[in-house]
Formats: sequence, C-alpha cells, structure tokens
Amino acid sequence: MAPLEVLAHRIAWSVVLLAILLGANRGWGKVAAALTTRSILLTLCVTAVLISSNWFVFVLSVDHGQVLQASLGYFINPLISVLLGVLFLGERLRPLQIASVALAVAGVLILTYHLGSPPWISLVLGITFGLYGLLRKILPVDSLTGLSVETIILFPAASGYLLYLGATGRGAFSSSAVADAVLLPMSGVITVIPLLFFSASARRVRLATVGFMQYLTPTIHFLLAVLAFGESFTRAHLASFACIWVGLALYSIDTAHGIFTGRSRVPRT
Repeated sequence: MAPLEVLAHRIAWSVVLLAILLGANRGWGKVAAALTTRSILLTLCVTAVLISSNWFVFVLSVDHGQVLQASLGYFINPLISVLLGVLFLGERLRPLQIASVALAVAGVLILTYHLGSPPWISLVLGITFGLYGLLRKILPVDSLTGLSVETIILFPAASGYLLYLGATGRGAFSSSAVADAVLLPMSGVITVIPLLFFSASARRVRLATVGFMQYLTPTIHFLLAVLAFGESFTRAHLASFACIWVGLALYSIDTAHGIFTGRSRVPRT
C-alpha cells in the first residue's frame, strides 16, 4: 500500500474518531469558534501541514525500510524542542541539563556520521514535530479542539484522494486483503490518542521536559527496527544509544532534584 494512501486513511479515520469524541464531550462549539477565529485558524492550518508532513515522512520511512532513520529523527526532535523553548519561550537550562543536551547532541552526531549521508528523513521528522509542539503549546485551544480542526482542514484532500482510488479500483478496500481493510481504521485510533496526550502535555509542562520524554519514541523505534524489521544494529548505534540515555538520565536527575528542593514546581492543570 502506498504511503500516501496510508496517510489519507490516517486522516480520514482520525476525523471519524474525533467526531465521536467531540459529540461525547459537547466540543463542537469550541471547534466552530476555532474555525471562525482568524488567528487560531491560520495557526492550525500551519500545524496541520506540519503534522501531516510528519506523518507522511514517517510512513515513507517504514515503507522504505528506514526505521533507524526515523528513530534518529525523533532523537533530534527533543533537541529541537529544547532549542525552540530557549529561543521563543524564555526557558533556561541549568548546568547539568546543558551537559545532558551535549551528550544527546553527541549521540545524534554519531548516528548522523554513521549514515554517511544527510539524513533528510530524520531532519524532516525532527523539525516538523518540534515546530508542531511549539505552536501547539502557545495556541489557546485545548488538545481535542486543536487536533479536530487540524484533521478537518486535511479531510477534504484525504477523502477526495481515497474516493479517487476507490473509483479507479486501486483503493485498499477494493484490492487489499480483508485484514488490511480492518487494520486501516485502527490507524485513526493510534493517530488520535497519542496526539491528544501530546498536545495536552505540551501546554502543561516545559517544552524541554516534553522534548526529553520523547526519547521513549525513538527507543521503541530502535527496538522495532532491529528486532522486528531486521535492520542492522552497529557499534555506532550502540554508542549513540548510550550517549543519549546518559544524557536523559542526567536531565531527569536534575529535574527531580529541582522539584524536591523547590527550584521547580510541578505544573497544575
């Protein structure tokens, strides 16, 4: 199945699930308000482009057997989140946190050198999701409303493409196995739920903290690439993995110490 068709299904089925959630939470009024507020609508158009680009490149990386590059992209993403938080939100890093960022940079550079060429998949994934997180943090809409508007913006193009594939007999529901047709609607669930949680957390905690928690994603990608998809795991990957997780440990220790000593306060919703 072509990556573009997978992307279209992700968008279409996400709209279906979000419509159900909006109905259950009486959230259609907030969606209407966002759609009629010029500044919010324009910002959500930008975030819609960013997140759909991220989805497409990720699906493309899996389709082309480049899950390790996708993993590198999501290792780069937290570093971009830290940089954006410092540049645009006035966030500051303490010395131990700076050391952790330096270790993470070293880990990413090792992987980049190992690839032997500019990792465009990694760069696109890291930059698009980093910018998406920044814009969603400063946007005055809740996660459910924001994601709903984003997918509504993308829905006409996605549904039109799927209708075209169906009319020409090339769509998944007309030519693929029954199992594929059953799995495709699940793409909406695995798209919507994590993004709702991400958008909600991005507005409640420091962007740097959000960034470092996202190291869980590329770690899982590493495991999938090596254990499930058979991609090679070299010494360079091991060295990079070690640098990044030592950096994450330092950052976590410093953050926990700040909370216990009163330097930092846990954000309240």
